[in-house]
Amino acid sequence: MARQVHVEVVSVEEKVWSGDADMLIARTTEGELGVMPGHAPLLGQLAEPSKVRIKLPGGGEQAYDVSGGFLSVTEDSVTVLAEDCAPATTPAAAH
Repeated sequence: MARQVHVEVVSVEEKVWSGDADMLIARTTEGELGVMPGHAPLLGQLAEPSKVRIKLPGGGEQAYDVSGGFLSVTEDSVTVLAEDCAPATTPAAAH
C-alpha cells in the first residue's frame, strides 16, 4: 500500500474535513505547493483567496475555497487552518 499523508482542514468554526490523501495542493504567499508523504516540515501562509485541493486515494479529489490562514506540514500530516473555508464553487483548474 502506498504511503499517504493525513490531512485536516479546519476553519475558525469547525473541522471541515479530515482523512488520508495521496497529496494536498495549496497556494501560499510563496507560490503553489504540493505536499506528499515525507515532505519536509514547514509553515506557510495561505494566499487570499485560495483553493486547497486534496487528491484522494483511488483518484477522487476534494476542493475547498479558503481565505486567510496557514498551512502546517509535518512528515506525515498537513493541517490547513483557514479563517473561512467552504466547498469549492468551481472545479479546480488543471495544471
